[in-house]
Amino acid sequence: MKIEIWEGPVTDALVDSFVRLTPQLSQSNPPPSREQLEAIVRSPSTDQFVAFDDNGAIVGVSTLAVFRIPTAMRAWIEDVIVDESVNGRGIGTALTRAMLDRASELGCKTVDLTSRPSREAANHLYRKVGFDLRHTNVYRYTLDV
Repeated sequence: MKIEIWEGPVTDALVDSFVRLTPQLSQSNPPPSREQLEAIVRSPSTDQFVAFDDNGAIVGVSTLAVFRIPTAMRAWIEDVIVDESVNGRGIGTALTRAMLDRASELGCKTVDLTSRPSREAANHLYRKVGFDLRHTNVYRYTLDV
């Protein structure tokens, strides 16, 4: 297994991997388009992580968003998706640790994420890696776009 930040142009293989992987995380949101993936890859505030198996196939993805706020540099982990066919092989852990290393390298003070309680394996992974469960309210306002 190999974890990399996707640096190059968006390829058919990357687009196809999101088409395959996104429904494993969310049934309510469609996979990103090629244009949306290009925007993620080009953005200075996001790093798109990709996990490859030993044959070079994409088996996992995750996104790290890094931003400056008045109190510090912060990071947020989003959309950690590991192909169900390779669950239990440490790919989610490797993606998460790679994102934590990158956040540290960029000078972030904290890294946050959210995970639905029903995603038991993901929640176990985050606690195992060292995340603390925060007692907070998370609010969402959905914009009509």
